[in-house]
Amino acid sequence: MELRQIEHFLAVAGELSFTRAAERAHVVQSALSTSVAKLERELGVQLFDRSRQQITLTTAGERFRTHAFDVLRATRAATESVGEFRGTLSGTVEFGSLISFGPLDVPGALGEFHRAHPHVRLRLRLSQSGASAYLAALTEGSLDLALVSMPNRFPAQLDLHPLFEEPMTFVCRTDHPLATSTRLDIADVATEELVGFPPDFGLRKLVDDAFHAAGVHARTRYEVPAGFAAIAELVSNGLGTTFMPRCEARRFPNLRAVDLVNPVSWQVYLASPPVEQMTPSTARLADTLLAAAARAR
Repeated sequence: MELRQIEHFLAVAGELSFTRAAERAHVVQSALSTSVAKLERELGVQLFDRSRQQITLTTAGERFRTHAFDVLRATRAATESVGEFRGTLSGTVEFGSLISFGPLDVPGALGEFHRAHPHVRLRLRLSQSGASAYLAALTEGSLDLALVSMPNRFPAQLDLHPLFEEPMTFVCRTDHPLATSTRLDIADVATEELVGFPPDFGLRKLVDDAFHAAGVHARTRYEVPAGFAAIAELVSNGLGTTFMPRCEARRFPNLRAVDLVNPVSWQVYLASPPVEQMTPSTARLADTLLAAAARAR
């Protein structure tokens, strides 16, 4: 069994597609398929069920996946442990990002880290099912660090570091009847058709919970798994109203942002394994992001 075979297996297990896995692993699909098939022959079991349109992990594949992550973690830790003798950090950091960084200059922090440690490869991931998917990835080891917003259940084996909190505002067109309001109660917008994120996103849950606490139900008619620019475009064209963090609302001067009577705060955290389980490069990136958050505050 070769380390590359394990990497190929994990790529397919993560994407559940040989085509996307080949792109992720930067190899041709035929080479990836051959590598995984050879691994299955060596193990004497099928790791993937290929009988349906979308492949799935077999029970054996699920069990092997857990241990495969352990192998990669140990290999990375061993490789990076000798970095101090070369006088430079190296390796790869898998970082889960959010659609919005709020007041935190994440690109600036990543640029600062890259300039200081050019031999460390940063791999950015943006979940299309919301940041809650990052928690499982951090636990199993396929992700090193992640920005998360309002996790429902936070695994005890992970650390959570607060980065910032930002008040939410109601956002509408300037000709909307509520645009002249100085402050609004959630109940005042109970009949509004909202443009928002899909249910798994932290910002969507934050809004839904605020409505629920007020005894009303959010009417999210349009779900957009993209950034605030796409949401603002829909609002600008009269498809509905929305909620945005105050720092995001400032980016769209053609729209009107109204504060809430009872503030609703968007809280973002840096999620990570305990520091003793981090590779040196991961720990250094975590320090860089926490320092950037301190400067923003």
